[in-house]
Amino acid sequence: MNPEPPIRLTDVTQCFRVIRERPDTLREIFAKFHRRRITHHDFEAVKRVSFEVPPGATVGIIGRNGSGKSTLLKIIAGVYKPSAGEVTIRGAVAPLIELGAGFHHELTGRENILINGLLLGLSKQQIKQREESIIEFAEIGEFIDAPVKQYSSGMYMRLAFAVATEVDPDILLIDEILGVGDAGFQEKCFERLQQFRARGKTILFVSHNMASVRRFCDRVLLMSKGELLADGPTELVIAQYEQLTGQVQPVYSH
Repeated sequence: MNPEPPIRLTDVTQCFRVIRERPDTLREIFAKFHRRRITHHDFEAVKRVSFEVPPGATVGIIGRNGSGKSTLLKIIAGVYKPSAGEVTIRGAVAPLIELGAGFHHELTGRENILINGLLLGLSKQQIKQREESIIEFAEIGEFIDAPVKQYSSGMYMRLAFAVATEVDPDILLIDEILGVGDAGFQEKCFERLQQFRARGKTILFVSHNMASVRRFCDRVLLMSKGELLADGPTELVIAQYEQLTGQVQPVYSH
């Protein structure tokens, strides 16, 4: 009997309301409100998307800016409740979907380790046992006891990645965050992702870096204008993406 997939989406749609006009003054706001002239339309960022991810798979999500990749990841992370469709998640999820998301800027790095660990389901004792490993991996030195509002983007990324991977989630969601930081630390992150794969963890990886997608992903989803355009082997789907973006020319046989 096959195990249930950790991630399953069925006909998922995400709509956002877009205001068509923006009054410049408070007086105009009240005037337009009373005349009911403020108009809007619904924008479908994700349109009837269905797929599932089996245990232990590393799946890339690619597409142009605005194609719905990040929105899709936020739906899976629980940041957005879909407007329609069904999302089923089995297991603990660690999202790395926005730089500094989940961090309290006034608190120190050490205090944020505790908060994030608790949010990800660990006890205080478990977090304490992992704290030194997190700090060592993050490589931020004495800044661990400084407020995170003083951190650079690279320091944010290092600490966020260290926390998310040290708490040992079942599912790891990554959205471009590994594009921040120096090459040495990126390689260190990639090595840890390889360890995750070896232990049968499920990873969703959003990136514009096709070299990274080729390196880590067994399968790739291609998003275009909110729709799932392709779902298949890495090289095949990347070739379709490159053709879509005009990076390569299609080959015609005679």
